[in-house]
Amino acid sequence: MAKINSSFSEQNIFLAKWSGFCLTRRANYVMFGYKRYITNISFIYDGTLNRTAKPVNGTEDGRMRPFLDEDFLLDTQTARALYHGVAEGMPILDYHCHVSPREIAEDRVFRNLTQLWLEGDHYKWRLMRANGVPERLITGSAPDEEKFQAWAATLERSAGNPLYHWSHLELKRYFGYDGHLTGANAKEVWDHCQAAIGEGMHVRDILKKSNVTLICTTDDPADTLEWHERLSDDPTLETKVLPAFRPDRAVNLEKEDFPEYIKRLSASAGMEIGGWQSLLDALEQRLNFFDAHGCALADHGLDNICFRPAGEAELDGILKKRLAGEGVTEEELWQYKTALLLFFGRGYAKRGWAMQMHFAAQRNNNSRMYRLLGPDTGYDSIGPAVRLPDLAAFLNALDENGELPRTILYSLEPGDNAGLVTLMGCYQGEGVRGKLQHGSAWWFNDCKEGMEAQLKNLAAGGVLGNFIGMLTDSRSFLSYTRHEYFRRILCALLGRWVEEGQFPDDRQALERLVADISYRNSVAYFGFGRYHLRGAETL
Repeated sequence: MAKINSSFSEQNIFLAKWSGFCLTRRANYVMFGYKRYITNISFIYDGTLNRTAKPVNGTEDGRMRPFLDEDFLLDTQTARALYHGVAEGMPILDYHCHVSPREIAEDRVFRNLTQLWLEGDHYKWRLMRANGVPERLITGSAPDEEKFQAWAATLERSAGNPLYHWSHLELKRYFGYDGHLTGANAKEVWDHCQAAIGEGMHVRDILKKSNVTLICTTDDPADTLEWHERLSDDPTLETKVLPAFRPDRAVNLEKEDFPEYIKRLSASAGMEIGGWQSLLDALEQRLNFFDAHGCALADHGLDNICFRPAGEAELDGILKKRLAGEGVTEEELWQYKTALLLFFGRGYAKRGWAMQMHFAAQRNNNSRMYRLLGPDTGYDSIGPAVRLPDLAAFLNALDENGELPRTILYSLEPGDNAGLVTLMGCYQGEGVRGKLQHGSAWWFNDCKEGMEAQLKNLAAGGVLGNFIGMLTDSRSFLSYTRHEYFRRILCALLGRWVEEGQFPDDRQALERLVADISYRNSVAYFGFGRYHLRGAETL
């Protein structure tokens, strides 16, 4: 390490007392000959007037770290030991995603990288639009290779965006490509990946390569679950695939297509829905149907929550008005939603399911593009913060009679993190580790900074070791590298705490934390131990 001579004040000399006591100070240091600046040099006072410069970033000898090397994001020895020794080899349990069970059942074959990467991925579509790419090269009818070229030209301008990291992790893990994608080398990368894809890349091969033991898809109550039935009868499938209950269309009374949806729900339940009680009867039937197919969790996508209790007669009148094509007031809307969410919460608790609640997404902002492309096409944003008093009233109403299920709370508004964590602490349950969970950094927040913020908020206000970890929330079968990304960030955070003296260098405790958060906590939380998933045993 380089020696830097420097005088320092008498006050600092006094503090050091020439006893070998180490004082650490930040400074900027220019490494000439490497065409870069290395910042955050730790100067260690060793009892002399010489200070030893020890780089915190880059490699230990001060060289520039290669892009996306094996120690990507792992900036301490402890982090590297935890990731490579524990997290890297842990299986993946993806308890919330939007992949198609049909594509798994039929073992869909992807013929090129555009089908794998750009088909249905509104994360990438948003970036391409921000780069001025014509819609024909995004969701239109342009040839696949041209769409890929447009994506490559966009990606090279997207420094700091998590998609830059995710995309290159996917190129590395699934196609063995170690370079970086640009508009100039897009053809070279396309040809390289096509050679790896060959006659096609099968969904089940991707799941096996990704070490995925279990997936929970996202399914509407009116779904027949025919593809899940086919999957459950398939002895060749190594990944367990289960449905998850997503009743948003039954909750969203205000939507234009609500009356039409209720007709579909009636048909699937085999009963006419004409009022409040018949709606509950039909939904109860669907809950039982999903339960019989192994469902263990539900998910609600909510703009927000407003707790407004109402009587059955009022609720019956509200629903009948809407089924007749009439509008409802804001108060009536929230009365209906409050009652239905309480009904669902009690139903989940009775069946031992977990309830996920996703808040603060402001959806379909662009009316023109919504008419052209429909929902989930890249026109959503972060919405208003969660109404914490109303959420507390909702949780309290369920808790009063012991009907609060295991609950996972997410918010797109990062300012909600601390509030949700502290609210969770009011309703934790005896005998259940982390009965209420702060969900992983979600959607616009699942970048490095967002993941770190979520982990730090949870650690500061709760029990980090009980966290159920990462999910993909994705429609792409290549998104499992997001679990790797999360695990690297987790290990880096723990490593810094250890090497800064904030947590002891207790390797057994650290390894248990990493293995639990990466995988084992989710197996236990959702009751998936009954499937004897690999990797769930104690270290």
